[in-house]
Amino acid sequence: MALALSTAPVAALAAPAAGAPSPWQLPIMLVAFFGIFWLMVWRPQSKRAKEHKNLISALSKGDEVLTSAGIAGKVTKVTDDYIQVEVAANTVLSFQKNAVTATLPKGTIKSI
Repeated sequence: MALALSTAPVAALAAPAAGAPSPWQLPIMLVAFFGIFWLMVWRPQSKRAKEHKNLISALSKGDEVLTSAGIAGKVTKVTDDYIQVEVAANTVLSFQKNAVTATLPKGTIKSI
């Protein structure tokens, strides 16, 4: 009896699997995973990057912007890589264009 119990796990491993998986199961799962990954991660991220690129390229003098540091101000000068933002009277800060996260409606700075 003890011999039969000790060889039971070996016999279970040696037995052929009932209902072996289809050879198409793995490729179908990989395609489904890639599709879900593309829809939920890659596509929205590229869409946000494109919108940010359009925002950066459309910056001009007089726009009111919000930076990633939370500083709001009015653009006074725009160069290729940098902008100057007036945050208070006679206070101008320089930022990289990529630091701008949003443009604000005209008059927002005065209402703050």
